[in-house]
This record gives sequence, structure tokens and C-alpha cells, in this order.
Amino acid sequence: MRRSMILATAALAASGLLLAGCSNDSDSSGDGSGTAGGSSESSAAKVGVILPDSKSSARWETADRKYLEEAFQAAGVDYDIQNAQGDKTQFQTIADQMITSGVNVLMIVNLDSGSGKAVLSKAQAQGISTIDYDRLTLGGGADFYVSFDNVAVGNLQGEGLEKCLTDAGTTTANIVYLNGSPTDNNATLFKQGAVEALQPQIDSGAYTVVADQAVPDWDNQQAGTIFEQMWTDQGGNIDGVLAANDGLGNAAIAILKKNGVNGTVPVTGQDATDQGLQNVLAGDQCMTVYKAVKKEADAAAALAVALATGADTADLAPDSVTDSESGEDVQAVLLEPEAIYFDNVKDVIADGYTTVENVCTAELADKCAEAGIS
Repeated sequence: MRRSMILATAALAASGLLLAGCSNDSDSSGDGSGTAGGSSESSAAKVGVILPDSKSSARWETADRKYLEEAFQAAGVDYDIQNAQGDKTQFQTIADQMITSGVNVLMIVNLDSGSGKAVLSKAQAQGISTIDYDRLTLGGGADFYVSFDNVAVGNLQGEGLEKCLTDAGTTTANIVYLNGSPTDNNATLFKQGAVEALQPQIDSGAYTVVADQAVPDWDNQQAGTIFEQMWTDQGGNIDGVLAANDGLGNAAIAILKKNGVNGTVPVTGQDATDQGLQNVLAGDQCMTVYKAVKKEADAAAALAVALATGADTADLAPDSVTDSESGEDVQAVLLEPEAIYFDNVKDVIADGYTTVENVCTAELADKCAEAGIS
């Protein structure tokens, strides 16, 4: 609570500082897909943001873009938000364009640490401030890192799988890990947290990990293929699926449906996507993890505005993380995730992350009513 208040206050302060320096007739505004125009007085403050894709998770376009745009518009800064659509060459091209266009802050969600590091290095060589958003670029040396506590995300997933197995009366279980991309540091942290939570049950012999595989680039189609092979290899003897996000979870659920056992094998997730929430309501997914993206976007925008305008950033990043590649500490904002089960799906909607209309289809009307969603 205290951290959220600090970030909110700092964001307002940074916005206020910038607005005070702009003329009253400044018309900075975003077009939803590119650069916001601004007065000549604010042209020196420009933020570039590169999102990773729109395939691995819907959040990048439906949530992050929207909240970042709103924050930059409120602050009156010029901005350019583009999506690399999973293409490393395009990621580099976008970064080059942004650097040439005169951004003085570059915020990225890397596709992998190698290509992300190259982009950060080029920006830093031009004196551009850098922010790792959501994913830490190992060895990248970004000025700041804004994300959620990703080990805690994994903890919630592991605890969630155990809870759902226990609630189903399952005391001994064969479980599988369907992990995120091996090039994404977040996926490593999610796995770390999940293993921490499940290790006591594994050590006791109650749970046996019968398959453990990463999904390249968080690709949901590959996830389906991988999980189907797991299912075949185990002769269907899988009791629980630790899936790293809702997309991977839905891929596993599709295979479980194909075999007529959806709803009987607990599956975890993350991101509280509309599809993930619908799967939770339908009983096909045991839980998801909600990360209040607006808080993440607002915290990152506050830092970007402060860096772009030369304002004080001292109170904007109260945490730190250690880069496992460089060994250096990176100033950070680490927000707390929340576990979402059937009974608190309504909390995600109440928080404004999605809407009743998006989640409660006609087929789920009764389930939504049962879950207290109206």
C-alpha cells in the first residue's frame, strides 16, 4: 500500500512538473498506434516504447499500450509506442528509428536478452535513458526495471496447483511443467517460484514431475504440440499442469478437451486474460495470476516522464534486483501479483482490467452469476 501511494504521488509530481513547463495550448495527444504530437516546448521530452508481440499474450495490446498511452498523454510528453510482433530484426529497426527520431528515454520489453542488450547499448551510447519494462534484459544495464515480483508469481502458481489438487482430493499426483520461453528471464523466475512452492510435496514423494519443458517464444501452438506429446508419453497419466501463463494453459486445456478430461486435471495460468478468466469460470483452469498492469504501466511512465524531463527519480524505484549475468544491481519497481480463483474473478473486473461483457459470454452467464459477477 505504501509503495503504491509513493508511486502514485511520484507519477503525479512528474506529470505536474512537465505540464508546468508546457504552454497552455499544448495539444499532446496519442493516436493509439504511434507518436503523440506536442508543442515545441515539450519536444525535447520524448519516450519510445517497444512492446514484444501480440501473440504470446493479449495484454501487450489490450492493456499495456492503453495504460502507457493514457499516462503519457496525461503528462503531456511526446511518445512513440510500437510492437515488434516477435521479430528481432523489426525490434532493432524500431529501436533505430526511435533513436533517430530523438527519443530521450527508451523503454523496452525484450524478445530475448541478447537482442535486447544490443538495443539498450545503442541507446545508452547516444545518452538515452533506458527502462526494462516487465522483463529484465540480462547484461543490458538498463537504468531502471519495472515489473512484478516474478518469483512471487511462480509461488502463487505452485501454491495454486497444490490447492486445486488438494481441493479435488488428490494426495499423490503426476505433474508437468509447461514453462515459458527459455530466452525470457521472467520465465526462469516463474519456474523458480513454482518449484519453491511445490518442492516440499515433490521431496515427500507426494508429487512426481513426469515432464518439464519450455515453450519457445511462448508460442501457444507449440505449447499444444508439446503438451500433447507429454500426454501421449505418460499415457494420459497426468494429474496437474503448471502452465506458466493463460495462453499456454489454454493450449493444454485444448488437449485435455480432446481427450475428454478437461476440468478434471488442474491447470494454472497467468495474466488474467479474458480467455483465462473464462476458463477459470468454466472450471477448465484452476487459477490464474492477476498482475495489475495499470500499476505497472503507471510506475514505468512516471519514471520515463521524470527521466525525460530531468525530474528527480529518487523515490520512484524503491526496490532493486540483481542481474544474474552482470552481477550488478538494477533499481527497480516490483509490484505484487494476486492469485485468482473462481470466487475472486470478480476482483479483476472490479479493478477495471476487463469488463463483464468481455468475460461473461452467454454460455458463461450462469457461472458468472454464481461467481458474483453482475
